[in-house]
Amino acid sequence: METAPVVHSTFVVERRFPVPAEQVFAAFADPALRRKWYAEGHRNEVVTFASDLRAGGESRLVFKLGDDTPFPGVEIATTERFDDVVPHRRIVSTQLMTFDGRNISSALITVELTPDDAGAMLTFTHQGAFFENSGGPEMREHGWRLLFDQLGEMFA
Repeated sequence: METAPVVHSTFVVERRFPVPAEQVFAAFADPALRRKWYAEGHRNEVVTFASDLRAGGESRLVFKLGDDTPFPGVEIATTERFDDVVPHRRIVSTQLMTFDGRNISSALITVELTPDDAGAMLTFTHQGAFFENSGGPEMREHGWRLLFDQLGEMFA
């Protein structure tokens, strides 16, 4: 049986938040704040969440899909390693996502924060490799856009 080719994709999401870059960075750095916008608020059950935002630190999220999904009870896990962190300015990480224990994607993620008169501009760049049955880059981009909507709600 032949293995399907890897799908490579890059997408960028930009969001302006009406708060200083320091406050946006804190929403990534503080584990309680990050859990609120990144892990909770979905119809899924959070099984594990931990985050240590520093160069060499890691983040891990495991959740079970809800009963109203096509795959109830299946676990999705993301493990993220923070490679470069410049407080209030930049986060660069690598992320592996699994579905029911099977690798479905790997990504290089860059978050850049730029102060401006209205608050802060967040530029999120996702460079991914998507494996068999991953849902593809469109699904991942949609998911990140929803997460940044939730982040924005924290500043409203």
